[in-house]
Amino acid sequence: MSEGTHRFVILGGGTAGWMAACLIASRWGPEAASVTLVESPEIGIIGVGEGSTPQLKAFFDELGIAEAEWMPRCNATYKNGIRFNGWSDAAGFDSYFHPFQGELDYHTAPGFFFNTRARRTGRDVWAHPDRFFLSARLAAARLGPRPGENFPFRVGYGYHFDAQLVGEFLRDHGTAMLGVSHLSRRVASVRHHESGDIAALVTDGGEEIVGDFFIDASGFRSTLVQQALGEPFESFDNNLFNDAAVAMPSPKPEGATECETVSTALGNGWAWRIPLTNRTGNGYVYASGFIDADAAETELRAHLGLLDADVTARHLRMKVGQVRRTWVRNCLAIGLAQGFIEPLEATALHIVHSTLSGFIEAYDADHFGQAGAESFNAAIHARYEGIRDYIVCHYRMNRRGTGEYWRANAENQHLSDNLKAVMTSWFRGGELDAEIEHLGIQRYYAPLSWHCLFAGYGQFPDAAKLKPPEADLPLADMAGVDRFIAACAMNFPAHDDLLAPLG
Repeated sequence: MSEGTHRFVILGGGTAGWMAACLIASRWGPEAASVTLVESPEIGIIGVGEGSTPQLKAFFDELGIAEAEWMPRCNATYKNGIRFNGWSDAAGFDSYFHPFQGELDYHTAPGFFFNTRARRTGRDVWAHPDRFFLSARLAAARLGPRPGENFPFRVGYGYHFDAQLVGEFLRDHGTAMLGVSHLSRRVASVRHHESGDIAALVTDGGEEIVGDFFIDASGFRSTLVQQALGEPFESFDNNLFNDAAVAMPSPKPEGATECETVSTALGNGWAWRIPLTNRTGNGYVYASGFIDADAAETELRAHLGLLDADVTARHLRMKVGQVRRTWVRNCLAIGLAQGFIEPLEATALHIVHSTLSGFIEAYDADHFGQAGAESFNAAIHARYEGIRDYIVCHYRMNRRGTGEYWRANAENQHLSDNLKAVMTSWFRGGELDAEIEHLGIQRYYAPLSWHCLFAGYGQFPDAAKLKPPEADLPLADMAGVDRFIAACAMNFPAHDDLLAPLG
């Protein structure tokens, strides 16, 4: 760490900007780093996603913020994973659950992997993922993912939340507890050093906000990295067709609160359902090349039973892809300014945290220098591509069978070599987990996730072609798996009981 105070200036608030402010201020402290966040009160928050991966828990843990502190303020609930409905028309595979991996899964995943390979190679065995994983059982029974203290195994889980409220919570925490300076200003231009680095943000009133390093959290505008520094944007539109969304809330339904995100395939994309403590978040992510905004809103309203309801819909456009480099000169792009992969697997905040953690580590190792920028950028670029491939696979492997949109996705040939290798391994009966580790992509999505995706869609030989398994084949003992999962689930409380003390 260099001597003196290093000045960090963040352009843009929202969840990404305030995550950056809090992490930097917490990690380096006021003696080493001053943090100023500048945001315009005229610019709203996109807030498409209201779900997270388990990475968000790691973020709050790093800041020392307990769930009881932030969850009630953000109308948050627990998330065991994601249920996919209607992405496949294969008999028995019209729905499947994608769990967050936990310690207990190491007891059941090997049997799942073996059974899926046995079915891929022509045996008539059970290979649907839902029976193999505790998280699926918890979600189905609406049980929260935090067991009693006498249960010694960790369970992976994420959250559902109001994205705007999370940003506001982090703003209050950063300013009150971490010494972050918050300026409400509209930035009109950027002043550069002769070297080309950014010297200051210039407001519409002529005020200069100088800094040593700048964080671009300005959303899809990418005011600093793309506009001021000219970094190219690499679109994923050949890989991912969806570029728009329409969102609207609905009342919280009666009964036990769900603890899973639900993704339901519609005519030209998919609809999300996210349970909060005060309402349900709904939206339709679609491809504008196949359906216009008005028709998409009508389709979502019909899906929700809100055709005649006086509920305002919010329309959004998405810029799917990534900047070529995330760290450019003395500026780091995060959030939507850095890139965006559609919200199917709720990876947006996961990427923000991973980007910030990697940057802080690299910048700190070089004592506030940029020697690690090249390797950092390569790692982030690869992470985006790894996540993109997994999302693309959802569409490429769909088994809807009808509709121009779904057929176009199933026929899409713009696939990376890594994704082609994974698909080849699956359909040729290879050891998929070994192939994923060979490719080095397990750091983005573990073999369990890939197995759940292919098996959940029922990507197996036709049932009529399957034959009984050999008597000596060491298949998973499904009755034993059922007993094991059921016994483990007895240690978990009802989701609403887990939420009650937080209210």
